[in-house]
Amino acid sequence: MKLCVALDLPSAKENLELAKKIKDFDVWLKVGFRSYIRDGKEFLDALKQINPKFKIFLDLKLYDIPNTMADAAQEISKLGVDMFNVHASAGKVAMTTVMDRLKDMPNRPLVLAVTALTSFDNDNFKAIYAEDIDKKATQFAKDTYEAGLDGVVSSAFESFDIKQNTSSDFVTLTPGIRPFGEDAGDQKRVADIALAKKELVDFIVVGRPIYKSTNPAEIVEKILKTL
Repeated sequence: MKLCVALDLPSAKENLELAKKIKDFDVWLKVGFRSYIRDGKEFLDALKQINPKFKIFLDLKLYDIPNTMADAAQEISKLGVDMFNVHASAGKVAMTTVMDRLKDMPNRPLVLAVTALTSFDNDNFKAIYAEDIDKKATQFAKDTYEAGLDGVVSSAFESFDIKQNTSSDFVTLTPGIRPFGEDAGDQKRVADIALAKKELVDFIVVGRPIYKSTNPAEIVEKILKTL
């Protein structure tokens, strides 16, 4: 299991300062909508300058018509990031089109698909997708697997079932992890490290418990020891 630290602070300066504090650890860094729209490729380059071994997950959740998604995926793959994601609900055709576009690209990033956002509870999810989260998340994961992607973004609660219905090598990345039982904030389906381990999660994403700490490096070290 690998740790992915969410760089969700209000400014590039604060995010870069956080990256400097944890630069000696073997971690991934998640760059989301706000950071990338505000700070762009220069921010990604600055992170690599802090530690060239940092792995970067660009969390933009592409969702559009198939060709537009493939165009965007191709451009993302030129940025030097190590992983990015799309929405599984864009459909199997769109995901297949993305992977067809990237198949001849050397050292392409890992490509994951979001099954169900961890901010959903079952009622809100069902109001949109007309099915329960656990059932639909597994179906989205199967579609993702058949489309040739590397894995999915899901809650820890679906990870084991997803692997059972796809492959043990199919990556699951789980946001909303509260490693030691911290407050859930705006997330609905949160889990701790023990549950993530039990569910065979491959990547855990941790944000607030790290960047709101007065000593982020200490928290990262504690999490890595637990992993």
